[in-house]
Amino acid sequence: MFSELLTRLTQPRPLPLPDTDARLALAALLVRVAKSDNNFAFEEVRQIDRILAERYGLSPVAAAKLRAQAQKMEPQAPATADFARSVKAAVPYADRSAVVAALWSVIVSDGAEKPEEAVVLAEIAGVLGVSTEDLEKG
Repeated sequence: MFSELLTRLTQPRPLPLPDTDARLALAALLVRVAKSDNNFAFEEVRQIDRILAERYGLSPVAAAKLRAQAQKMEPQAPATADFARSVKAAVPYADRSAVVAALWSVIVSDGAEKPEEAVVLAEIAGVLGVSTEDLEKG
């Protein structure tokens, strides 16, 4: 199920993803950030579902299903920088600061910001080309 998407994600220069694949890739990136501290808390799961529902106009059940698919795919996904490059190709620049803000909201949702989460977020923000100034405006 995920093999075709994973193949596209690991290409040296990934092409923009179809909407369904872009949704799954973003969801998996949210899961990756949440798991980066080796503690995938209920609050993080709930926040990911909320982000997916709001961003894509999904029902709570559809958002939870998308997150569950992302949880299955995430361990097989490429390295974080390569993964973020694929999301960059799929998401217009104007929306990338919102992606980073969503990632940040997942990190803080469990009330315990950890250094390893901040490192992963900084790596992703750098690859996405989101500047600190853009984040402060958003």
